[in-house]
Amino acid sequence: MMQELNYIRCGDYYIPDIRLLEETRPIGRWWRMHRDYIKVRKPIRFNDLCLSGELWTYLADLNEQAQNRLKLIIEQMKAAEGVTEVIKQHDQMAWVRAMNRIRNRAEEIVLREMIYEEDAV
Repeated sequence: MMQELNYIRCGDYYIPDIRLLEETRPIGRWWRMHRDYIKVRKPIRFNDLCLSGELWTYLADLNEQAQNRLKLIIEQMKAAEGVTEVIKQHDQMAWVRAMNRIRNRAEEIVLREMIYEEDAV
C-alpha cells in the first residue's frame, strides 16, 4: 500500500516531506559498541538500517536485550556459585570480589553473543 507523499516548497523546488520515526528509548554502552561494530564489520547492514530509518530502533532493542541478558546471566551465576546476601553480611570484600568476577564473565558472554555476534566457544 502506497502512502501519500507530501511535499514542502523550498524556493522554486518541491522537496519530499520525509520524517523518521521518533525513538525515545535511551542509548547505552551496548548500543554504541554494536553500532561501531556493524559500521566497521558489516557496512551494508549498517547502511540498510540507516537508509530504512530502523537503526535507532534496532539498536535500542539490542541494548534492552543485552541488559536483560546480563541481569539473567549474573543471577544464574550467583545462584550456581552460592554468592548470597549471607556472604555479603559476613565478608563484604569477599562478596565484592565474587560479584566483580561474575559481572566480568557475564559481560564477556554478552559481548561475544550479542554485540560482536561471535559463536560460543
